[in-house]
Amino acid sequence: MLVRMTTNADGPQTRPRRRTPAGAAVLREDVTEAIRAAVFEELAAVGYARMSIEGIARRAGVGKTAVYRRWRSKLHLVLDVVSAIAVQGLPAPDTGSLEGDLRLLYEVTSRALRHPVASQIIPDLQAEAARNPEIAEALQKALREGQEGVASKIVAAAEQRGELRDGVDEELALDLISGPLYWRSVVIRSPKLPKGYLASLARATAAAVKAL
Repeated sequence: MLVRMTTNADGPQTRPRRRTPAGAAVLREDVTEAIRAAVFEELAAVGYARMSIEGIARRAGVGKTAVYRRWRSKLHLVLDVVSAIAVQGLPAPDTGSLEGDLRLLYEVTSRALRHPVASQIIPDLQAEAARNPEIAEALQKALREGQEGVASKIVAAAEQRGELRDGVDEELALDLISGPLYWRSVVIRSPKLPKGYLASLARATAAAVKAL
């Protein structure tokens, strides 16, 4: 008796509950997520230049073919993972005041930037971005759509509450909001923020944005 089988790209074949198109490959989402997680770990451990598909597959506990079924190269894999950061984004604070929203944004962002994995990966990708336009574009997109996407919502909410004048220079406001913490945490990589720094930064930034 003939039994129809589906093609599972990452595991053993099983009897289907319903027909799938001929030749279709079912890519398991848990395997995809394991590979994405392995990319971050491998980047933190060895950096982009030394990172390999073999190392990623080994860390994810899958075969190389499972990686290549999803991404055709190391570059495309990293670009996909970096771009996904922008999609995830950050939750928009809603404390009822510009200073409160900025304080919450800075607290969340600071924890993310100072995470051991992120603190190793971001400088490495920045170095690669200087040599690779595709990585530069993906990294810029992730930073702008992630951090600045939330900052723009904070500015819009402050305008609606009347804390900012109508027609405030949004680009300059976003620079004021996003620049200082990124400079201290990522560029000069300060090992520890001074006590009360985030509260002072939120207060000073709110005052500066209101003066625009």
